[in-house]
Amino acid sequence: MDIAGFIFWGLVAVFVVYIVLIYNNLVTLKHNVSKAWANIDVLLKQRHDELPKLVETCKQYMQFEQETLEKVMQARSAVAAAQQQGDIPALGQAEGALRLGIGGLFAVAEAYPDLKADKTFQHLQARITGLENAIADRREFYNESVNNNNVRIEQFPDVIIAGMFNFKDHSLLEFTEEEKTDVNIGQLFNI
Repeated sequence: MDIAGFIFWGLVAVFVVYIVLIYNNLVTLKHNVSKAWANIDVLLKQRHDELPKLVETCKQYMQFEQETLEKVMQARSAVAAAQQQGDIPALGQAEGALRLGIGGLFAVAEAYPDLKADKTFQHLQARITGLENAIADRREFYNESVNNNNVRIEQFPDVIIAGMFNFKDHSLLEFTEEEKTDVNIGQLFNI
């Protein structure tokens, strides 16, 4: 084989290795998004299981706050439905409503000293608050993974490989406008 043939096959080998590296990096990014979502999913399920216990505990003390309790349970159902359908934008909205509902529930609970002193309520409040913080952390990691994936599949030359192998972009788990605004404490207490 002459030098020109050797150079040609060397360039072909380098090109193939480069394509394989791009493909493998795209696969890694895709699986990072899946892993980040699975981490959120676990926490959402744990919180989903804890909320009925919290509502039942609160019902014993908060006879006149049924609307607050119902909002939490409706939001919980909306989160579960969006989660089952894999609808990330709907999940983001439902999550916002649920977080506001839980915040409202905890704020209203302040008016019930017996409830605040209840050990079960204290335990559930701490558990749910911990899960909320963990979900927020995982949500940040998920959005970072999605952003890395989405940017990479749009960059040249990765866009060519992504198109050939049908790599898709993913939706960010975004905050609703309600979540970004300050909570109206007066409205929670009907002041």
